[in-house]
Parts: sequence; structure tokens; C-alpha cells
Amino acid sequence: MSFLRRLVRPRPTLRLRLTLLYGALFMLAGLTLLGVTYLLFNQQLTQSFESRFIAPPGKSKQLFFVEDGVRLSGDAAYEWLRQQELELRGAAITSLLTQGLIALVLVGAAAVWLGWVVAGRVLAPLHRVTETARRIAAAPMAERGLHERIALEGPDDDVKTLADTFDTMVERLDQSFDGQRRFVANASHELRTPLTLNRALVELAMHRRTASTEIKELGESLLEINARHERLISGLLLLARSEQEIADRSPVDLADVVTHVVRQTSADAHDSKVTVYEVPAQAPTVGDALLLERLVHNLVENGIRHNLDDGTGWVRVVSRVVSGESGGKAEVEVSNTGPGVPPYEIPQLFKPFHRHGAERVITARSAGLGLSIVRSVAVAHGGDVRAEPREGGGLVVTASLPLAVH
Repeated sequence: MSFLRRLVRPRPTLRLRLTLLYGALFMLAGLTLLGVTYLLFNQQLTQSFESRFIAPPGKSKQLFFVEDGVRLSGDAAYEWLRQQELELRGAAITSLLTQGLIALVLVGAAAVWLGWVVAGRVLAPLHRVTETARRIAAAPMAERGLHERIALEGPDDDVKTLADTFDTMVERLDQSFDGQRRFVANASHELRTPLTLNRALVELAMHRRTASTEIKELGESLLEINARHERLISGLLLLARSEQEIADRSPVDLADVVTHVVRQTSADAHDSKVTVYEVPAQAPTVGDALLLERLVHNLVENGIRHNLDDGTGWVRVVSRVVSGESGGKAEVEVSNTGPGVPPYEIPQLFKPFHRHGAERVITARSAGLGLSIVRSVAVAHGGDVRAEPREGGGLVVTASLPLAVH
């Protein structure tokens, strides 16, 4: 049945093409053999008749036959013999061609089936290479699946060389991504010390009795720039951490996280004249509690920051369980009022250092890592994030996470 299903596919696979090629070559060879056998049989039959009943040059043979009590001789005997030869030749050739073709079809069908089986065995290592490459490509983030290896065993042939080369390439890519993450984490750690020292020196200069008003204003600007750099470094550290596989997982109810984050951000919402509504319903999942808190915090903070400034803005935070074929999802949905976002710009919002509708000034409060961290945390927990424009302005961002199994 598998073979028949492949036959009706619009794009034949390599296995099917090889099988058809094997079958065509076998049928061609069988037809050639049958034709050669027919010619040899016909020639042998003619030679046998002529050697037994026809006299060689310079000699003569007298033939006598009795057919149904009638004695035949001379030309009549030769004519009767010729008719017998033609009937024998016709019967023999008909039997040879008919039975030969039937046998060729049956053996050809068996050869095609064997060709299908052999092609499958030959191409099995290539299918293994393809499946590994597909799993790596289907990973939520490119570097997630780079730990996969084919590790093909068997004779040192062309297929094994291909598999080993693929493993070497993936290993180097894995080392490259891992080195990049370590560099970001190490660099961020190293930069924290000078920034802390800078902040201490600026505060010391600002609080001197002899400090003038200009020096204090300059100090405020420097502290604001320093604070932004600290937020940037903290974001980079969190991003590097969230892109690692979550090894230590514990039960987390997103409803508790939503309540805690809304309480934390209430001061920022009040300063921005934005009303935050929470609808916490039980949404159990498993993962790193601190990273999941950061995920919800970034979503709420993003909704407060990119909102209306006339006092009518709002942010709505909902946690819920959504049923599905795979057992359901725990979701956090954050919607807000605000400026309209074109649908084609939404994918860009999840890239690091991207801000919608704002210039990249050095005093900006956001480091441009909020939604990229949200995406990394969700992917690290086996979930995903999607966003869509809200009718009337603003965004609706939904983070889906695997539902905890009780």
C-alpha cells in the first residue's frame, strides 16, 4: 500500500524513481532476452528441418509418407512436411512468446517490489540525514536543535561521509552559538562593575557642597544614561540566560504571576496615567518562575509604556487555559490601547533593539529587548508568542506555554 500511495504522488521521491528505473531496466533486459531466445529458436528449428529432410547440393533424397492410408511422395510429401513444419513452428513460437511474456511480467513485478525494498534500504541513511536536518530546522530557534547529531554507523561509503560532514558542520555551528552566548554573558558581567563605579562617582560629585546647579543637572543626565546602560546589560544577561534550555522546572500558576506583576507595575501605570485591569484565572505550567515573571513583566511594562498619554489608556492582563488537540495551553494575554501598529511590522517587534515609532535616543527608557526576551523565555519553555494589532490601536500579545500535567 505504501508503494501504491507513492505512485500517485504528484512529485515522485528518489526511492520511487530508483524503483521505476530498476523495473524499466529489468523489463528491457527481459524483453531483449526473450527476443534473442525467439531468434535462436527460430534459427535452430529451420536448421534442424533442413538438415533432416532437405538434400545437400549434388545429392537427392526420396521422401515417402503415409497419411490416413494415402501414400505421399515427391512434391506432395514435401508440401505435407512443409505444412507440418509451419504448424509446429507457429505452436512453438506462440507458446514461447505467450508463456515468456507472462513469466516476464510476473518476475518483473517481483523485481520492482525487490527494487523498492532495496532502494529503501539504500536510502535509509539519507532519510536519517534528512530527518535530523528537518528537526534542526523545525526547532523554535535556530540554535535550539544544534545539539542533534546523526552519528551514522556503517561502512565508510559516500553516505557515511555525508553524514559525518553534516555532523561536523552542526557541531561547529553549535560551538559558535554557544560561544556567542558565553561572550554576551561574560561581557555583560564585566561591564556591570564600571557602570556601578561610574554611578558612584557621579553621585559623589553631585552631592558635594560645592557642586553647582550645572554639575547637578549634568549628573542627572549622566545617571539617566548610566541607568539605561544598566538596563541594557541586565536585558542582555536575561536574554542570554533565557536562550539556554530550562533544566530546573517547577510548577507555576500564571494567575499568581499576573497578580504579582500587576502589583509591581502599579506605580509605573499610575505615573503614566494608564489603568491596568487583571483577569487572573488558573493557568498552571512548569518552568523557571523568575523567567516566567520576567515574561509577564515585560509584556505589562511594554503595554504601559506604549500607550495613550491623555489619561484614557488601559492595559488588560488575562491568564487562562486554552484547550487543544495536544492537551491544552496555559496562556497570558496582554492587550492595550495605544498607537496603531501595521501588521507587517509586528515580526520586527520581537527582534532585539527594535522599537516601534520611537527614535533610538540614548536616554530612552527601553533598551529594545523587552519582546525579544519574552519570545526567548517562551521558546525556552516549549511555548511561543504571537501578536496582532488591536482594533482601535494598540496590540494584543499572547504567550502560550505548555499546560502542567497533574
